[in-house]
Amino acid sequence: MSSKTFQSRRKASLGRSAFIEVEPNVRLHITDMGAGQPVVLIPGYPFGAAMYEYTIHALVAAGYRAIGVDTRGFGLSDKPEGGYNYDVFADDLKVVMETLGLENAVLGGHSMGGAYSLHFAAKYGGEHLSGLALFSAAAPKHTKAADYPYPLFTKEDISSWLELLKVNRPALTDTVGERFVLPTNTLTPGYFAWLGSLGVTASPYAMVKALTALRDEDLREDLAKIKVPTLILHAKDDAIAAYALAEQMHAGIKNATLVTFDKSGHGTFIEEREKFNAELLKFLKR
Repeated sequence: MSSKTFQSRRKASLGRSAFIEVEPNVRLHITDMGAGQPVVLIPGYPFGAAMYEYTIHALVAAGYRAIGVDTRGFGLSDKPEGGYNYDVFADDLKVVMETLGLENAVLGGHSMGGAYSLHFAAKYGGEHLSGLALFSAAAPKHTKAADYPYPLFTKEDISSWLELLKVNRPALTDTVGERFVLPTNTLTPGYFAWLGSLGVTASPYAMVKALTALRDEDLREDLAKIKVPTLILHAKDDAIAAYALAEQMHAGIKNATLVTFDKSGHGTFIEEREKFNAELLKFLKR
């Protein structure tokens, strides 16, 4: 059975189901709330879409349909062996879009989720989309290269994280967690515990494979292929995805708007929640 036929048979019965099968025996968990123009939210590594809890509240209250998609291997989605790269993630997302019959959607992604959201928009020529929103996106390339000095990390840096992940996942979580928010921010311990809990459901296998993709993928050629209006939300002091990457995306994507955050790090969606939600809603209402 072709993938197209397989998906067309599922469309009639799925509706707003909590799970969508993107290939035989691989299901993605979907949070689907509200009505109106669809806003599809892709989480960052290593979270599921539960990270958007406070964004979803705001979107539904404003009259939008908020759809959070757990990436394969993360959140409540299935955790198979196999490929975990931006092509696989984008193809999974295409099935979700087709299965739910989404058109005129705005696609938003955080960190690595922002990177493969960008890749989806480029690979599929803007199909299903009326806009793209990139939140602290680890794109177009997350590691330094001889001709690309903008990222914060070298290939060797990320490779050392991979080795740590294979022997001490909590230590890696602590290493990344220390960089996630501004040190001066006063989030309560409960918030940190909540954020930490969102990553524990990730498959160790998926974490290794996806971090490898984050290290090696290069989306620089995708920037010129983006055909929809794009919002870039990025903190000046982001210690995970350099602000210089946001500037590169802003320069390379036609019809892109860059909004700078001054009181947050990589977690703009929670550190500056009110501004984050307001800027996203402003973009949706444009």
